[in-house]
Order: sequence, then C-alpha cells, then structure tokens
Amino acid sequence: PYLTAREITIGDVPVLALRVTYVGELGWELYAPAEFGRALWRAIWDAGREHGLVAGGYRAIDALRLEKGYRVWSSDITPDETPFEAGLGFAVALDKGVDFVGREALVAAKRAGPRKRLRCLVLDDPRSVCLGNEPVRIDGAIVGRVTSGGYGYAVERSIAYAYLPPDAPIGTRGEIDVFGDWVGFEVMREPLYDQANQRIRS
Repeated sequence: PYLTAREITIGDVPVLALRVTYVGELGWELYAPAEFGRALWRAIWDAGREHGLVAGGYRAIDALRLEKGYRVWSSDITPDETPFEAGLGFAVALDKGVDFVGREALVAAKRAGPRKRLRCLVLDDPRSVCLGNEPVRIDGAIVGRVTSGGYGYAVERSIAYAYLPPDAPIGTRGEIDVFGDWVGFEVMREPLYDQANQRIRS
C-alpha cells in the first residue's frame, strides 16, 4: 500500500523499499548500502528487460514531478519563502498544540498572508522550454522569475513554476522571456497530471 515500507531482498541485495513517489506514478524508492549499488542495478535491469525496462535520467524525473506539481528544494522552495507561499500550507499543522522550532515564525507568516505565490504556468508554445531564472511579466511589468521548468511529456506542454503576486489567480495570462523571446503563458490549477492521485495509489 501507498506510504508503507518493507525490508526485502532483490537478487542478493538487502533493500529497504518505500512505497512513495517523487514522480507521481506507482513506484518504490529502494535504499541499499552503497557497496551493493551495482549488484542492485544488475538485478533490477536483468529482471526488467523482458518487461521493456528502460533507463531514465534526472530530466525524466524532473518532467514527471513538474506535471504533478512537486516542488524541488533550492529552486521552488528556499529559506526565502514560507510554506504558505510555496503552496505547502497543507503540510503545516499549527493547530495541534505542539511547539516546535520555527512555529512562531510560521504563525506570523500565516497571519500576515503570502507576499507571493508559487504558480504553475503552462506556456503557449510547447517548444519553448524554461530552465530556470527566466523573467516573468504580467501586463508588461516584471513580477517574478521562473524557479524551474521543463517539458511535460504526459500532458504534452511546456511547464514552468514561478512566484507571482499573491492576487494572480488561476487563468492569469502573462509572458516569460525564453532565450530572448517573450512567450505567452497561462496560470493553471495543479497538478496538471492525475489530479485524483489514482496513479500514485494504484
């Protein structure tokens, strides 16, 4: 089941298997001692060959997580933003009566309201792909920069994330400077892929 863990053996390798995902698909994260890395790879590769297993790199992971709206540390979320600005307020439990380091700052941030909001932007031109730090403008004024971007293969769209003014709602139109060309975008509701989370729990 989703969000469970189990100690298993793959080939001859002892593995801690976690039923979690950073890509929004049915999957497992496998943890093993580093010295078993090559043996684990071989065991998975050999077993998967008959099922059409292919190797995927980090750009594939990045494309999938963009479609699901999963944030990446140091780009989409940094110490400069609050969880409420990053769209992660649902993960902050301030009403449990438990004290923790940073609680007062989070209470104050929630009370003050967001200074900006991380938004999912879908570009009009699927061939224009953002890599990060591109300027974003709305009504001719620069309002932010792209935190991360890439092409979403399942949704067949170019996706970018950027912090926008907090009052920029879903449906807001604007432009991103992609390699010298201003490309139109629309702010979209996230996630773009599998909004009911059926794939994760399958």
